[in-house]
Amino acid sequence: MKAIVSTDFSLPGQGGKYVGKVRDVYEVGEDLLAMVVTDRISAFDVVLPAGIPYKGQILNLIAAKFLDATSDILPNWKIAVPNPAVTLGLRCEPFKIEMVIRGYLAGHAWREYKAGKRSLCGVALPEGMVENQAFPEPIITPTTKAVEGHDEDISREEILAYGLATEEEYSQLERYTRAIFARGQEIAASRGLILVDTKYEFGKKDGRIILMDEVHTPDSSRYFYKEGYEERLRKGEPQRQLSKEFVREWLMANGFRGREGEKVPEMTPQVVEGITARYIELYEHITGEPFRKTEYSAAGIEQDIKDYLSRK
Repeated sequence: MKAIVSTDFSLPGQGGKYVGKVRDVYEVGEDLLAMVVTDRISAFDVVLPAGIPYKGQILNLIAAKFLDATSDILPNWKIAVPNPAVTLGLRCEPFKIEMVIRGYLAGHAWREYKAGKRSLCGVALPEGMVENQAFPEPIITPTTKAVEGHDEDISREEILAYGLATEEEYSQLERYTRAIFARGQEIAASRGLILVDTKYEFGKKDGRIILMDEVHTPDSSRYFYKEGYEERLRKGEPQRQLSKEFVREWLMANGFRGREGEKVPEMTPQVVEGITARYIELYEHITGEPFRKTEYSAAGIEQDIKDYLSRK
């Protein structure tokens, strides 16, 4: 199966087009966006040279399920999924921050902690923790939302000082973040997984805060297997996990961390197939449903969007 790494659609009422690291977003009419989740893959804020077949479908379908599963907590942008790789939704004014929430000391937080830092985004970190240990309660560590390059850690105080959200808005974003994360952890636990950390993006529409973008996908979240977690933690062994962290670890093991002058290691067909298999594995674990591979093409995706729009 050939990965879809770019699209060039011509949709009814199409306005602007935004190309992100993974998504191609089309403005449709006054109020709609068609978000196409391509098979591009990024790590360390760098788009890697090879696409991953089925990845776009997997991310989009997981996100759609979690948008539906959290819609009682707050409204979200999703209107329809006209194709497995596409969500059609409301155009919102986004907050220029990402709300990152961490239940465990892992990934970026662990790397900072291991380097001696005991504060992350203005949040104090307890002494004496080990990698992958649970925090006493989840911590919120926001980042800036960079159009290009790296997102940067930012504190609550800086968000308010820079006017990225009002105090009332930010307090509400924190409440929503904790509530959505708790729901995600409950669902993960029912599937034998631990939702370790994740990020959410929010916007405003008609004065209301709206949940946007992807939710609880392997690109935005980290999952551990619940079985064996305590034993591995006690022995200081790496956790079995389902997330994009394995891609970052493969890159780091091959000398790439996204720094200037570094070269992305060769992504052989075997590497690509392995990444696809890991994404399918996560889909099946987190949804409890088998993933069905079906052939797809950019032309077919475009036609599905047009067919849906013609029926509206």
